[in-house]
Amino acid sequence: MALFATCFNDTMWPEAPKATVRLLERLGVQVDFPMEQTCCGQMFTNTGYGPRAAGLVRSFIDTFGDYDAVVAPSGSCVGSVRHQHTGIARAVGDTGLERDAAALAPRVHELSEFLVDVLGVTDVGAFFPHSVTYHPTCHSLRMLRVGDRPLQLLRAVRGIDLRELPGAQECCGFGGTFAVKNSDVSVAMGAEKARQVTATGAEVVVAGDNSCLAQIGGVLGRQRSGVRTLHLAEVLASTQEDPA
Repeated sequence: MALFATCFNDTMWPEAPKATVRLLERLGVQVDFPMEQTCCGQMFTNTGYGPRAAGLVRSFIDTFGDYDAVVAPSGSCVGSVRHQHTGIARAVGDTGLERDAAALAPRVHELSEFLVDVLGVTDVGAFFPHSVTYHPTCHSLRMLRVGDRPLQLLRAVRGIDLRELPGAQECCGFGGTFAVKNSDVSVAMGAEKARQVTATGAEVVVAGDNSCLAQIGGVLGRQRSGVRTLHLAEVLASTQEDPA
């Protein structure tokens, strides 16, 4: 299988894709990292410039098309590949690209989907002796419908104190360029999400997308709450011998 690190993680939060590799290799999976990979094109599409992402769709297919599985530590980017790539190809009238995108899409998995549905595991041998609350990100929740797969994985972590997040299904307010174009609304949504996180008394808030953790963590940091943000992959990769 191949790791799709995503450009956001590669640029700002490389520990998440690194943790994904450690975790999958611990489970006996051979992981390749194609160096040609780049952005999935979501930034263009969500800003109204979908056709301009056609080159990135072709690049994604050229890079990952020969793999039986592609895994990414990002529900947002996997959602883009599975639900936007064929539409982008259709919009530019490229039937071959549309066909190739449709063929690859089912083989692209968000991390928790791959672990639970493809590998068939929920106990990955993780150890994380901290209080944790989990925020389900919008794209993983609504586009991918990962359901409780991340929670299944977290419940099996040894030593964890998993606490329910009030209003868990409410958006954190990031939404990519939404946070820039609608900053006042975004800040208000982020503040409410931070309030819900601190209400749990958890030491760590976990999510499957670093974009959302950036939003939540930014508010929590300004409030000097002391709550730490951590990607799901980093918690699942954590062991007693090599803790996160």
